[in-house]
Amino acid sequence: MRGTPKGRGVTYPLELFRACARHPQSVSIRVTRSASKMAATMETENVATANKKKHLGIPEAVFVEDVDTFMKVPGNETADVVLKRLDEQYQKYKFMELNLAQKKLRLKNQIPQIKQTLEMLRHMQKVKDTTEPMETRFLLADNVYCKASVPPTDKVCLWLGANVMLEYDTDEAQLLLEKNLATASRNLDLVEEDMDFLRDQFTTTEVNMARVYNWDVKRRSRDSLSKIADKS
Repeated sequence: MRGTPKGRGVTYPLELFRACARHPQSVSIRVTRSASKMAATMETENVATANKKKHLGIPEAVFVEDVDTFMKVPGNETADVVLKRLDEQYQKYKFMELNLAQKKLRLKNQIPQIKQTLEMLRHMQKVKDTTEPMETRFLLADNVYCKASVPPTDKVCLWLGANVMLEYDTDEAQLLLEKNLATASRNLDLVEEDMDFLRDQFTTTEVNMARVYNWDVKRRSRDSLSKIADKS
């Protein structure tokens, strides 16, 4: 008689229970080893998935180890076709590098501005309970400032971009600015990591192009020697 006993929502074959009765230690070792292999496999897959998500949008350049085998793959009819495709990939990496460099520059300019605004906001919070106005200067144009007298207040207006300004309580404004500062700093770290990853793809693509080109030079040399040998 065959059956499938169940336990805790998992179905086990009847042979497993019979084996446990005959050799409990052996079965325990096998199950433990299988669980360890499964856990190791899942961990490897999770790491690979995390790396793909980490550099989402940047295709990874695969290193060509065996050029002879690579050139036999359908679509790699000639070295010129392969070199053209690799050059197109290289130009895409250059375009991505330009976008990342612009994003990095924008974040590097944004972070000091947020820090400066936070510093000013904290100063306003310190003096909001006083009765004396705060003397300051505000920017009218590039390198043009105007003196101003600001009475104690618990309200501030923040530029959100696209000519949009909103009024906030000082506490709400501080939370928003701190959140924006943390996000900008995290994005800057991610951009720098993406740029490092992109440099590796540059190197891999350049090496692949050099290997394919050298392979084609050797092939042409062999063909020339073969033609000379045939004529003689």
